Formats: sequence, C-alpha cells, structure tokens
Amino acid sequence: MIFSTVSMASAATAKRSTFGTLSDGTEIDAVTLTGANGVSATIISFGATLQAFRVPDRNGKLADIELGYDNLADYVAHPNYWGATVGRYANRIAGGKFTLDGKAYQLPLNDNGVNSLHGGPGGWDRLPWKVVSVTEGERGASVRMELVSAAGDQGYPGTVRATATYTLDDHGDLTIDYDAVTDAPTIINMTNHAIFNLAGEGDERNILQHRLTIPASRFTPVNANLIPTGELRDVAGSVFDFTKGRVIAEGIRDGQDQQIVYGRGYDHNFVLDAGTTAEPKLAARLEDPQSGRVLEVLTTEPGVQVYTGNFLDGTFLGKSKHVYRMGDGIALEPQRFPDTPNQPKFGSAELMPGKPYHHRMIFRVSTTD
Repeated sequence: MIFSTVSMASAATAKRSTFGTLSDGTEIDAVTLTGANGVSATIISFGATLQAFRVPDRNGKLADIELGYDNLADYVAHPNYWGATVGRYANRIAGGKFTLDGKAYQLPLNDNGVNSLHGGPGGWDRLPWKVVSVTEGERGASVRMELVSAAGDQGYPGTVRATATYTLDDHGDLTIDYDAVTDAPTIINMTNHAIFNLAGEGDERNILQHRLTIPASRFTPVNANLIPTGELRDVAGSVFDFTKGRVIAEGIRDGQDQQIVYGRGYDHNFVLDAGTTAEPKLAARLEDPQSGRVLEVLTTEPGVQVYTGNFLDGTFLGKSKHVYRMGDGIALEPQRFPDTPNQPKFGSAELMPGKPYHHRMIFRVSTTD
C-alpha cells in the first residue's frame, strides 16, 4: 500500500544541523527531510550522501533501511560509498584508461590496482559539497548541494559543476536529481550508492530472502576483473533472470555460473528493457516479505547495477557498531553501463559544453499487506 498522507498541499519538512567537522575545519551539514507519512531521509554534505532512510513497516514501525555510519569520522576514515553520490564516473573503467576526441587519458587505479572505480580514490564521494538551498514547498522538502570539480581532478578533463538535489514528498518518494555542466569535453556517470536492507540496517536478517524484480531481459557479463566483456547476454534460463521476480538466495551462491563466481555473488549491470527515457521508469523492485517493506527504484538511465554486498567481510562496523557482513545489504544503482567510454556498443558517456547532463532517480517506498 502507498503510505497515507495529510490533506494539506505538503507537510514535508526540512531540518538542517551540523554532522561534524573535517580536519581542515570544513563544517559538514546534515539535512533531514521528513514526510507526513513518517518517512524521513538524512543527507549529509560529505559526498552528498544519503546517510539514513527511515521507513515504516506494514505495522507502522520505523527502521533505518540503509547501511552506513553514525558519525563523520567513520565516513572519512573507512570509506565504502555508503549512500554516496559517486562520480565523475560511477562503476568501473578498465585500466583507468579512455580516449576522448583523440586524446588518451589515464585515471588513478583504485580497484585492486587494475581499474578506476567510482571516480577514483578522490572521487566525489570523498569531497565536501556545498549546501545551496534547503526548501519546503508543495512538491515536498528538498536540499540542493553543489560541487565544482576542476579540470584534471582525478585525471578527468574539463571543469564540471555538478548538483545533487534530494526531494522527499508525502507519498514515500525520495527523488534524486543529478545535474552537471562542463566547460570542455569530458565523461560522466552519476548515481547514488545506497546499500539497503529492508528489514533494517544491522538486523539479524540479511537480504538473501528479499524478493527482487528487474525489468531487464539482458545483462552485461564481466571478466575476472569485473569489466563487461561487451556482450549483452539474455537472462532467460539463468540465475540472472529477475524479470518475474525471484528470491535473491536462489542464485547468489550458484558456483556453476561463472558470472556469480567472478562477482562473488551479484555485481552486475542489467540492461533495462525500456532503455534511456525522458521520465523515470522502473529499474528494480525489492520486497521484504516479513516486514512488508517495498522499495522501488526508478530512473531515466539505461542500466542498473546490482551489488549484493559481496565484499562486506565483517570488518565494517556501521551504525550502532553493527557488524556488516556479506549479504547484509544490496545496492541498486541506476546508471550508464560500466566501462562505456571504452565500449562504443554501450552508447556514449560524453558530456559536452552546452549540453547539460541530467539523471533523475527515485527511491519509492511502500508496504504490502
């Protein structure tokens, strides 16, 4: 069911506070958006990060469904992309290399020394963003944050001005608008790297019994370095077929599928049947039968990366000192395909002056009876 709302145009509120201070004295803000239905989202300006997402179950009991940290010090000392805005290029670029307008670029390697991952070791998830505005209005409560990435930042060409705008309404929709402009040709791929457990972060129940549906009849298989091979493979008859919904546990340990072995579970991009769209369409639906919580992810982008927390090894101490382990969360990251700059068949990831980038994604929460 969709959460009930009040009769007024919008009762969503926004509250700004201080989350902490970086070693150079930069103050990090926290903005909590709360809807009339009790759903709330806390966004911090370090990495334009979704730090918490509190959602009621079918009985109205609230739980924070996102993995992460309670304090700024842990986000700085133990980065793991929890809820962060990742860029300039989300996901992997093979060897950290790409060519643009005939010029070769080399990015720093931060993925086992073989690829560039999520924008590099100094990516946008690791930087303080500026809070531009905090508003309450008819469409809900929102916060807008901005980052200027200079030419040469992490090896990328062009100075890019990026914004991340989070808006929470009274219906259970958290909309994220990613926008960017550049003064010179570059590449871009922005998304949010939230990792969810609909039972509640740190709950003894992991995500293996969650039911996942993805409207994608193909996915992009990877090599041993988790770089797409270039093939668009049909999911039919495989553990990658989520078109009609399936419990995650049914395929995540299938060692007979080499793709599961490479990813240590699911760590793959799914090719959405609807492709790139002007308006957000469904990318994934996640359900927890026990709590009744449902999360739908919508996007304007052509793909969604599914990552089942395969590298959580018990060394990550999250909120309330919860120990995060493999399978304790799942990321559903709408985006352009991994390694697109090196694979023309995947389309283009280029950002040109005068042609702004825009990605709208929605985290829509509800409950089943």
